Amino acid sequence: MSTKSIPVLTLDGARTALAAAEQRAKEIGVPMNIAIVDSSCHLLAFARMEGAKITSIDIAIDKAFTAAGHRAPTSIYKENVWPGGPAFGIWNSNGGRFMTIAGGVPIKQDGVVVGAVGCSTGTPAQDEDVAKKGVEAVERGFKPKAKL
Repeated sequence: MSTKSIPVLTLDGARTALAAAEQRAKEIGVPMNIAIVDSSCHLLAFARMEGAKITSIDIAIDKAFTAAGHRAPTSIYKENVWPGGPAFGIWNSNGGRFMTIAGGVPIKQDGVVVGAVGCSTGTPAQDEDVAKKGVEAVERGFKPKAKL
């Protein structure tokens, strides 16, 4: 077989994730930069809430890039990126875009990564919390595969 079909995150799906993440950021009182990418790590949607740090724009986008491209939450690197750790220096990969700070979470449909949400401005825990709310919202909208 030379091709295969894979699910694709739509702009509507990205907007769903963005709205839910923005709502959560408002609930916790931390304005965020929120980025949504597809499985190819290309930006689909972005919002900078009023008061979000300008220096966190690229960080949010790169957290989403890392979560989609590496197919794992950025929080998994915390203990591995210190000097002497098995992933020390990984942040230099991909032109310096690889983020090892929590706040990037992949979006999955039937176990396949279709995109990711990246958030930045708060603490790593706040960023991850907000990103997870975006992921949960869009994943709830996926229809389960029909069983034969």
